[in-house]
Amino acid sequence: VMTNPYAYIIEPLDPQKPDHKFFNLKKLKDPRYDQLPFSIRVLLESAVRNCDGVLVKKEDVEKVLNWKVTQSQTVEVPFRPARVILQDFTGVPAVVDFAAMRDAVKKLQGDPEKINPVCPADLVIDHSIQVDFNRNACLGVCSLVTIYYLFHSSRSDSLQKNQDLEFERNRERFEFLKWGSKAFRNMRIIPPGSGIVHQVNLEYLARVVSEQDGYYYPDSLVGTDSHTTMIDGLGVLGWGVGGIEAEAVMLGQPISMVLPEVIGYKLQGTPNKYITSTDIVLTVTKHLRQVGVVGKFVEFFGPGVAQLSIADRATIANMCPEYGATAAFFPVDQISIHYLKQTGRMIVIHLSLMQVVELDLSTVVPCCSGPKRPQDKVDVSEMKQDFKTCLGAKQGFKGFQVAPERHDVRVPFQFNGAEYSLSHGSVVIAAITSCTNTSNPSVMLGAGLLAQRAVKAGLRVKPYIKTSLSPGSGVVTYYLKESGVMDFLSQLGFEVVGYGCMTCIGNSGPLPEPVVEAITRGDLVAAGVLSGNRNFEGRVHPNTRANYLASPPLVIAYAIAGTMRIDFEKEPLAVNSQGKEVFLRDIWPTREEIQAVERQFVIPAMFKEVYEKVEKVNERWNSLKAPSDELYTWDPSSTYIKSPPFFDGLELQTPNSITDAYVLLNLGDSVTTDHISPAGNIARNSAAARYLTSRGLTPREFNSYGSRRGNDAVMARGTFANIRLFNKFINKQAPSTIYLPTEETMDVFDAAEKYQQAGHPLLILAGKEYGSGSSRDWAAKGPFLLGIKAVLAESYERIHRSNLVGMGIIPLEYLPGDSAESLGLTGRERYTVIIPPQITPRMTVDIKLDTGKTFQAKMRFDTDVELTYFHHGGILNYMIRKMSQN
Repeated sequence: VMTNPYAYIIEPLDPQKPDHKFFNLKKLKDPRYDQLPFSIRVLLESAVRNCDGVLVKKEDVEKVLNWKVTQSQTVEVPFRPARVILQDFTGVPAVVDFAAMRDAVKKLQGDPEKINPVCPADLVIDHSIQVDFNRNACLGVCSLVTIYYLFHSSRSDSLQKNQDLEFERNRERFEFLKWGSKAFRNMRIIPPGSGIVHQVNLEYLARVVSEQDGYYYPDSLVGTDSHTTMIDGLGVLGWGVGGIEAEAVMLGQPISMVLPEVIGYKLQGTPNKYITSTDIVLTVTKHLRQVGVVGKFVEFFGPGVAQLSIADRATIANMCPEYGATAAFFPVDQISIHYLKQTGRMIVIHLSLMQVVELDLSTVVPCCSGPKRPQDKVDVSEMKQDFKTCLGAKQGFKGFQVAPERHDVRVPFQFNGAEYSLSHGSVVIAAITSCTNTSNPSVMLGAGLLAQRAVKAGLRVKPYIKTSLSPGSGVVTYYLKESGVMDFLSQLGFEVVGYGCMTCIGNSGPLPEPVVEAITRGDLVAAGVLSGNRNFEGRVHPNTRANYLASPPLVIAYAIAGTMRIDFEKEPLAVNSQGKEVFLRDIWPTREEIQAVERQFVIPAMFKEVYEKVEKVNERWNSLKAPSDELYTWDPSSTYIKSPPFFDGLELQTPNSITDAYVLLNLGDSVTTDHISPAGNIARNSAAARYLTSRGLTPREFNSYGSRRGNDAVMARGTFANIRLFNKFINKQAPSTIYLPTEETMDVFDAAEKYQQAGHPLLILAGKEYGSGSSRDWAAKGPFLLGIKAVLAESYERIHRSNLVGMGIIPLEYLPGDSAESLGLTGRERYTVIIPPQITPRMTVDIKLDTGKTFQAKMRFDTDVELTYFHHGGILNYMIRKMSQN
């Protein structure tokens, strides 16, 4: 602080407590401050407080203060967040990297202890649990735990069974994480069974105001999950970053970011009494996608904001990655303060905004999104016709290309001794899941009230439909029980199956075999409906080609109906045992009815009781044994945890041209990180399965790709292993490509391995929005291990581009108006990317083909810091050298 040039603005928060200090930005006496959006003020405070003349300089502060001018000039600024948050799918590879970095630093004669989080980090274990057990018991391959329960359990307890199976599968990963919690300072781990990372962050970890060494400052964070933005709803600035970038932040490196434009989003009006927050967020998502907010902050304001609870705001902020913004910020107000009190925590300015867009909340109508993307909103009143249109439309985001004569095919099957049939649009998965909605008492209680009325009206959900309820925290279960609606949810099949992301990230578990057989026999477009935030192809379940995001009450409604091909206004949900038609309007609760129940039953004592024991309540976690050595002892027989090869060599790389590269894959638009590095089950005929089998594992022991992110051998083989990957080389969906030298079709990994053995560099061709979806560092690490040197795309998702840079892969972008199609590229050419010795951010380079054709593309190194990382072979290599030298 003594060397900080802004030390003169430090003052006590309270004259009676001189040790409680803060940087009072008003004392800068700069008129530009009052014009800054609130989100930019958080960046300014961080720059002022951390100004040391080295990592953060006075000119950086000036850039932020001058935001009105610099926001449109691609200006680079550093940002040091207050903390970092991780979940276990991204946390395990981070801890693996840290363990390997300690080994590397020791080899360089440095102090391994220097590889230690400087910025506090919280890791919530929430991605491991799967829906193996629900009301139909276990549907998968029986494990020892499964067999025990089938023979010894006299009651249905899906929650306990799924949690026990989670530990059976993931014990080695959990022991490794427990070692990490002991070996590294400033790293807190929230055990499995506690809830979903973003909901735990919202309800427990976030403080709005942080404190360190007597200094108070705005809470802020980055996280290794793209939905970290959920916390923006509380007035805490946060967003998702790549896992590689987050590791550098944990080690004390500021984020190098382009100072963003801020879009003002004015909310006005009042939602009608039948609208849920999910309807609002899906409407906002589609609207902002159309506006175009990629790489920008969105800041919400206007009289309509007061109509939204913190949970409503958090739902909107959670979906920020789906509309493409970096952050979706709701400044702190009295509702924020009330929420802190409710959850057991205590603590009119004119703004300059480049662009303002508006939404009248009274115009929002009930809606879903799908069948393949979260931004494709469908009004519930139009769902039946929209699904019919999608069924016959050309294969794409809104099409399945089913022949007209097959639209009404029905496939009979037997389940538990009864006859049923499936058709296109039949619902086979209905999941109330994801922090997006389970963090919101209004939609959860709305679902409970609807279930209560449905049961009393004599309605049921067909038994073959896989139903589940996976709350984001124990608080949800608490208020659902206290309000008396939990029993009705269970009667419809929505019993608690676990506390974690579950179906939303693809941990939906297996479907009943007769259902799978019927879907396969009829080549049916079966449907999943979930209260999640992602519905990309192949993500929810391999057998549900159509997946719709919906509010929890609508999830139940479609589960009762059993199909997406229904018009709720004209058709009944079902006919009860008395022969009476029951319509959705007969059982749908109003906002006023829901709010009355919420005021009565969602109280501070619940949050206090659940969270005061959250770190100690899991006995299985407490009993895990883990070493506390400074260096990790790698087990060569492990198939979960393996020392990665990223730090072998550690040589500085000079910019070299990429010469005569082959194209490994020729891809289209909206290739997601799920396509690049899937998180779900490992297919038995995949390269990863062959590797695990060679290590002596049986299929029931494969677990998921997400759970094996600590093993590079599995993850390299899982790269581009999604069955829904569409590769133009083979003109169909499959995890395959053509090895061009011999024209053989093979798995992507096998082709990449042959190219590497022959010494050929590789390239990926792609369209728009390459790398959209989840923040996933293995979507960059995997291609790195396959020998991919560059990606040439029309545009990139922000986090994925950063991850590519972090691994030393060059993100190339076509010039405006260019694409593979316009340039006549087939992918069968060989590409030479001419890289000069001196490179600058966003510079244009020449690309020559072996056909003689030449064109240009932009290198998407957006800042000087990113160029530094590239010269070092990636951000983590840079940090190792820096730590070793220090």
